[in-house]
Amino acid sequence: MPPSTCLFCRISDGTEPAEVVLATPDVLGFLDTRPVFKGHVLVVPRIHTGTLVDLSPALRDPFLAAVQQVAHAMTTALGAQGSFVAMNNVVSQSVPHLHCHVVPRTKGDGLRGFFWPRVRYDSEEELREYAVRLRLALDAPGVGVDVQ
Repeated sequence: MPPSTCLFCRISDGTEPAEVVLATPDVLGFLDTRPVFKGHVLVVPRIHTGTLVDLSPALRDPFLAAVQQVAHAMTTALGAQGSFVAMNNVVSQSVPHLHCHVVPRTKGDGLRGFFWPRVRYDSEEELREYAVRLRLALDAPGVGVDVQ
């Protein structure tokens, strides 16, 4: 798929807006605009990669390290008790660019199995607020993972 037609490639190169919470030379993390729960982040390799099977060996560590950092930030920034981390490959993959969902979780939040009810942010301001909180946690010393 040419990068110009891929939504996540356009987000990665800055031609499509997104609330970015983590940016490294290899990986980008941004808020899902239709989150399972508020604070739901999508982590993507910056270079177009269709599925996990297509991910180059050189990007495996940076990609997984970014997912790990974002999962940690869910607890420090949002007060979540943990996170749900998942990715689809081809089936149910709404954007054909590898992406990992990192969703904040709390006991009794209502998420059951693989049925993902979606919520909406109340406003663009609330969307930005969640992004700022996650960015601050990801930039904080002691996050525990160096993705570079």
